[in-house]
Amino acid sequence: MPRVLLLLICVICFSPVLRAQKAQNEVACFAERQDNAAHKKKLWNGYEVSLGPARNPEEVEYRCTAAIYNSAGRVVFRTSGFNVVFDEDQTGEDFDGDGEPEVVFRTDTGGGNHRCWSYIIFSLSPKPRKLFEIAVEGRVDFEKDKDGKMVIWKRTAGPFGFNSMAAQPFAEKVLRVRQGKLVDATPEFCGKILSEENEDYRIEKQVLTPENLGKFQKGGGPQGDNEEIISALLSRALQHVFCRQFDEALSDLNLWPEASRLKMKTGFADFIQANNPEFALKLRESAEKK
Repeated sequence: MPRVLLLLICVICFSPVLRAQKAQNEVACFAERQDNAAHKKKLWNGYEVSLGPARNPEEVEYRCTAAIYNSAGRVVFRTSGFNVVFDEDQTGEDFDGDGEPEVVFRTDTGGGNHRCWSYIIFSLSPKPRKLFEIAVEGRVDFEKDKDGKMVIWKRTAGPFGFNSMAAQPFAEKVLRVRQGKLVDATPEFCGKILSEENEDYRIEKQVLTPENLGKFQKGGGPQGDNEEIISALLSRALQHVFCRQFDEALSDLNLWPEASRLKMKTGFADFIQANNPEFALKLRESAEKK
């Protein structure tokens, strides 16, 4: 499958219609549906989920809402959005390693547009509280490691403005939960990410051939080739940054056509500044030398 198509699939949010068709008994509310029903779902320790359309949907911004009630009937958590799903697949998993299950919702506050959904992870023990929220930029996968600890794979968008939205670069971040908070554990998994067993790595390798890079650096090549090359090159550089392989990331960015390399480096540094100021500084220093 062409990389551009893969990225297009990644950035498109869960379609409300497709979500509605997944299962008729899904505990969910979708703003585009006219037949939304109210749902109630028993949890544990006396807690219950109530999910459905807002009481006065025409008077509020978000037409769908979900709440968790305790045994006394008091709301301990509420989330609202254009679309809200009670994630029965992930609810019951232990995310923070305390031996107790969590409750998981998927909430859309963007009207079904790109990157509109978030996972909300809520704990009921020892007291009700939201642990964290994960924005769905591309793809989010949950798995357990050999010790039974939760590992979260988050497909993360890179800098925009160099390509169309369909070909925006993406790279993988891997998160763990420590002391109830998300922490970046990407470097632990870079051996797997940057290996032939990873399809994205193989695709980038196939795109970033010496021949393709040579055409890109000269500004030539068949129509449409450059967009795919730009996406692959920036994706690989971003992955190296996430893996804290700064020299490799800089080598990738130095493959950019010299005429616009300074502008690209400045934009990349601005994008990465908040999450990785160390590499942003290294990139700016590199740009100043040219």
